[in-house]
Amino acid sequence: MAYNYSDLDGGFSIPRVDHRITIIQVLVVIFLCINFLQLTTFFMKDFFYRTMRYILFANTLLADCMTLIITNILLILNTFRVAIQMWMCLIVCAISSFYFYITLVTLTAMTLERYVAICMPLRHAELCSTRRALYSILIIYALSSVPFIVIISAVLASATSRYKEYTECNVDMMIHYSWQRYLRLAVSQFYFLIMCLIIVFSYVKIMKVAKAASGESKKSTSKSLRTVVLHAFQLLLCLTQLWCPLIENAVLQIDIMLFVYIRYFDYIVFVLAPRCLSPLIYGLRDEKFVHELKYYALCGLYRKRLVLQ
Repeated sequence: MAYNYSDLDGGFSIPRVDHRITIIQVLVVIFLCINFLQLTTFFMKDFFYRTMRYILFANTLLADCMTLIITNILLILNTFRVAIQMWMCLIVCAISSFYFYITLVTLTAMTLERYVAICMPLRHAELCSTRRALYSILIIYALSSVPFIVIISAVLASATSRYKEYTECNVDMMIHYSWQRYLRLAVSQFYFLIMCLIIVFSYVKIMKVAKAASGESKKSTSKSLRTVVLHAFQLLLCLTQLWCPLIENAVLQIDIMLFVYIRYFDYIVFVLAPRCLSPLIYGLRDEKFVHELKYYALCGLYRKRLVLQ
């Protein structure tokens, strides 16, 4: 967090920036640059934006970028204790929640795409066409908007004149009654349960195919299996973020400095880390994509380009 010290002559307060917030800003800029580079690569080749798995990957990158930008702005505002009106805070928190769930639902859709590719290869071209990919994006946004609508409705149900007051912006400031917190947790846990069931189902089915496969087929199946495991780990990190405010508030009652350390730790591990896994899972593990990525990252100096088909 930011601390103040008084000038010896003037006696006014000057903010002194904590080195941790500086480190976080560097990490955020690095992750955003990587994501923007991969998005540029995606839009530069028609093969990528005609293939479902790359379309879903790009959707994840966009959601991750928005999440990083919004959460980082909130972190900076809270660090320097900048107060904003509660109605504005409500909008920011709701949008943050919307993009948070877009990432989770898209990860689940990407897992299903791998399941279809490995377990139903003859129908993969039909089920994962470009048109169906666009329909999938619409479904993802519709499903992700449900928690967004629930949060807005629950908060507005207890609307008071307080929403014109200025306060430090965080989700807890929007929750005035225990039933609102329980409703928010219930929605998130319901999504978590459905996503876990889908990922476990896909993992078991792909594992069965992997045991029976051989040669190149076995290599491809094993790679898809590892991808599903990475998706599950990324999903777990993202969903753990929902419990962070409860832990932070409990620690705040004990030790303010420990609270500061835990807040930064939670942000790095449960917000930043999952957003760097998306580029790793697809961007750097996919041979076709990484070759094009090298080409554009090196401004065309990398000449070894694959023929994409």
